[in-house]
Amino acid sequence: MSDQLPGDWSYDPVAHESDAALVQVYRAFERADSDGVRIARMMRQTLDQLYDGQRTGRYSWDQLHKTERTHFGTLFEINLRREFDDVIDEGVRLDYRIAGHDVDCKFSQTMNAWMIPPEAVGELLFVGYVKDSASEFAVGVVRASPEHLRSGANRDAKVGLNQAGRDAVRWLHRPGDLPPNVLLQADPDDLAAIFKKGLSGQARVNELFRRIVRRRIGRNTVATVAQQDDFMKRVRENGGARSLLRPEGYVILGGDYALHRWAAEQLGVSVPEPGEMVSLRITKAEEDAVNVVDIAGSLWRAADDTEHVSGPAPLIPHR
Repeated sequence: MSDQLPGDWSYDPVAHESDAALVQVYRAFERADSDGVRIARMMRQTLDQLYDGQRTGRYSWDQLHKTERTHFGTLFEINLRREFDDVIDEGVRLDYRIAGHDVDCKFSQTMNAWMIPPEAVGELLFVGYVKDSASEFAVGVVRASPEHLRSGANRDAKVGLNQAGRDAVRWLHRPGDLPPNVLLQADPDDLAAIFKKGLSGQARVNELFRRIVRRRIGRNTVATVAQQDDFMKRVRENGGARSLLRPEGYVILGGDYALHRWAAEQLGVSVPEPGEMVSLRITKAEEDAVNVVDIAGSLWRAADDTEHVSGPAPLIPHR
């Protein structure tokens, strides 16, 4: 377990590290992604790639077959290389070449359960972990030196880290903030309504934005619910959820639009990132109300879950 204290931004995991190569690899990632946004996005995309929700309707690790779960490590290695092509070069002996050093990439869905092959003993490892149900991930760098390894190996001659090895991991992000999987975290009754048998793709998307409110919803979630090729058409104006739900007081704010992000901030709800949406009901507001937004000369505020709304929601321009 890292000894970093929550909120202690002065803590430097490699300040007293004697392994110069490890420090150089660590700093390379630190410079490229100090807040963890890039690695978090890559983790989310890799999970969604494995779920393949647009074709399968799946959104949970538990819905995957055992063989599919083992494939995550390969996807993690490939997608990390693609996302950080400004940091990672193609490896020769091992997976990567980073800051002039050979680095092997290891992933485990269980923290600290990385299995290290004989060719990586003594080498640097970039290790990763993700837990979708908790919206968290972790990535770090460690040297797989003999004193950091357990004495016993498995039948493939792979070995895990011992306690000293676990303590030696220099964490870049732990825990990191994984973009949310709103379907995985949704109430069972809401899920049942969204995926009710017999509903069309458009009806499922409408139900998604009715029931998952004030939370960031990614494009892949929409794809998983719609299970259609042009899934974003089910969100847009002119027949999509934005126009179909407006009479009920709903607005669907898109993170691709500066005005929509500003409106979410003014309304006091989660601000969608690019590629994300936030749905909520709004109602007319009094002049002394807080968290209001001015749309076409009228003041609006977020409505409570059970509150009656005062007519249809206004159209918020896409800009």
